[in-house]
Amino acid sequence: METYDYLIVGAGLTGAVLARELTDAGKRCLVIDRRDHIAGNCYTEEVHGINVHKYGAHIFHTSDRHVWDYVNRFAEFNNYVNSPVADFHGEIYNLPFNMNTFSRMWGVKTPAEAKAVIEEQKAACALEGEPRNLEEQALSLVGRDIFEKLVKEYTEKQWGRSCAELPASIIKRLPVRFTYDNNYFNDRWQGIPIGGYTRMIARILDGIEVRTGVEFKDMDRSLFERVVYTGPVDEYFDFSLGNLEWRTVRFEDELMEGVENWQGNAVVNYTSHDEPFTRIIEHKHFEFGRDINGNPLPDTIISREYSSAWKPGDEPYYPVNDERNNELYARYRDLAQAEDGVVFGGRLGTYRYYDMAPCIAAALKLAEAEKAR
Repeated sequence: METYDYLIVGAGLTGAVLARELTDAGKRCLVIDRRDHIAGNCYTEEVHGINVHKYGAHIFHTSDRHVWDYVNRFAEFNNYVNSPVADFHGEIYNLPFNMNTFSRMWGVKTPAEAKAVIEEQKAACALEGEPRNLEEQALSLVGRDIFEKLVKEYTEKQWGRSCAELPASIIKRLPVRFTYDNNYFNDRWQGIPIGGYTRMIARILDGIEVRTGVEFKDMDRSLFERVVYTGPVDEYFDFSLGNLEWRTVRFEDELMEGVENWQGNAVVNYTSHDEPFTRIIEHKHFEFGRDINGNPLPDTIISREYSSAWKPGDEPYYPVNDERNNELYARYRDLAQAEDGVVFGGRLGTYRYYDMAPCIAAALKLAEAEKAR
């Protein structure tokens, strides 16, 4: 039987980067994934020339030069800028919250006018002390109007509970600007890999043995000196302490043949309860409506996204990092740290939300620790 230095469980970003780094350091690695494809949730599938983000929109962005240089070894990135819009009962607003949003909302023209409206609304809320939940945090940032139209119902659809029941930390990730700037991210570098994420991950994994459609439980552990596990940490321990909670997403794809441009933007959020989905993605706009050779695409594909509570058999997407789940994860983390010859990593293995760039940075750091053993 063949033996390996490492079994790497998961062929997403974390697993691929670790496999690349360890292989280049002279280690023999086998990468497995229970899905029938590589690239994890970054997976893109070409349909009618369009790179469809099968597990939700992924826009790469970073201010970390080391990470940016690393990914550019494996892909050329276009200059796509993430500028989503929100639909509230047919009213269209720019995101993130910026002067275009405030002008549409209140008819103001200057930052001073916008700040005056927000301060007036904040004062009317009469909040005392530090925000105790997401609702209070949002009201303390942008006041009543923006909370009611662009935050409240969208967030409740996404998380399946009222804003008063969610931690304040969730809303802190949303930028508020007093400039006419619709760029969602402030990072120095941003874009989409030309040819899709699957192509990029395949290049990272070039020359490394990969098996898809394989379950970790079916592997003979004696063939591997060490294991890097990027699957759900509670599943690794057979849910012995209970299930960690996640939110999952269901995607409803629709091909529109002969439709050149359906919604005019890659990302449109639907922020009222009138629509059951949270947003619609029109994938071709991530690459400016053209195929990899620069030819205009005659068709389009949209994906409606529906958020719901995770149950066994679903794909876990967003950890529910409330007090109960964080305490439960801490107990699983203690078990993981005591596990001999196994390293836990990635979004699922560490029960945390990761953007792509921090995920790569963490994988590179973990690789360095392994090489230093």
